[in-house]
Amino acid sequence: MSNHDNGLGDKVKGKVSQVKGELKDQWGNATDNASLQAEGKLDKLKGKGQEAIGEAKETLSK
Repeated sequence: MSNHDNGLGDKVKGKVSQVKGELKDQWGNATDNASLQAEGKLDKLKGKGQEAIGEAKETLSK
């Protein structure tokens, strides 16, 4: 990963994980699949963490 992205890459990856997680969560809810719902919630949490890392990198690079 480039040191010149100022956290942008992490923020984008975090948003993508959150969207993917939301889709899994909703699909699991619609199909009554608790395992898929849990996986979606975990992806959303992972995405929020990744986005926070990107925010921290952005703050530190200023």
